[in-house]
Amino acid sequence: MNKKNKKINPLKTTKDELLSLYKDMLLIRRFEEKAGQLYGMGQIAGFCHLYIGQEAVVVGTRASMIDGDQMITGYRDHGHMLACGMESRGVMAELTGRAGGYSRGKGGSMHMFSTEKHFYGGHGIVGAQVPIGAGLALSNKYKGNGNVSLAFFGDGASNQGQVYEAFNMAKLWSLPVVFVIENNQYAMGTSVIRSSAETELHKRGSSFEIKGIQVDGMNVLEVRDAAKKAIKHARDGKGPMILEMKTYRYRGHSMSDPAKYRTRDEVTKTRSERDPIDMVKNRLIVEEWATDDALKSIDKEIKLIVADAAEFAQTSPEPDASELYTDVLLDA
Repeated sequence: MNKKNKKINPLKTTKDELLSLYKDMLLIRRFEEKAGQLYGMGQIAGFCHLYIGQEAVVVGTRASMIDGDQMITGYRDHGHMLACGMESRGVMAELTGRAGGYSRGKGGSMHMFSTEKHFYGGHGIVGAQVPIGAGLALSNKYKGNGNVSLAFFGDGASNQGQVYEAFNMAKLWSLPVVFVIENNQYAMGTSVIRSSAETELHKRGSSFEIKGIQVDGMNVLEVRDAAKKAIKHARDGKGPMILEMKTYRYRGHSMSDPAKYRTRDEVTKTRSERDPIDMVKNRLIVEEWATDDALKSIDKEIKLIVADAAEFAQTSPEPDASELYTDVLLDA
């Protein structure tokens, strides 16, 4: 392949870093595809919001975090868990409501967490995770541990009142928090231009004097660089920042959404021209850091990991009836 005839991402990286980012994004993609299959088979009940297309946002952001930094998000959360290093078996088992899941089968798709991995949950209430993320940052500042909290939420949640209350307190107290808006452009099913008076969501913190950056959320290296800047800003005691990640989800809002509010041509065009995984794959090949066969081998390995997770999720026992009463009330 002639390098001069192939456009690649000019941002600096290394072979090892790019391969790592590729593997992390591909794991999320294959995991979510399998989750969609299991949902269609009736193995996953309730709501299930897939992250297909948005992988570069969480993977690029995670690459800029250090151990101890925290992550919290909404209900489109499987990708965030995997990026944090949570086991695919445990995540998939939670989706199927089994005892081997991270919340012992009681949380399902929208509610699981791991304090060990500093992941403080997916949250089913729209925007509720944002003030909690600010609270994590308040704890970090109080303890003086140098850690940063990253609160992820969508373009729909960006219109919630509690988000602005969190912005105000975060700036007032100069909290070490980064607000990451995953703008996939459609919220549940209404485009941003039809639902938001200010469509440039990185400006939403301007009345609180919070700096914001708009980022190509389909470009994992651009995400990485923007996240590094924002996290350093917060860690240096300069307070919060907002990152608006312009991204795109290929599936509907949830598995029950037929997504008739956008054309198939729009989805196909985005996927063929801006897919975050394909862009990384192309650069690996152009830079001669990996061959097609090597990348196919990686894909095969990841599919085996996901298949194992699906098998575990379907064979793990259901929670005992006694679990109905655990983790509900705190004895004090």
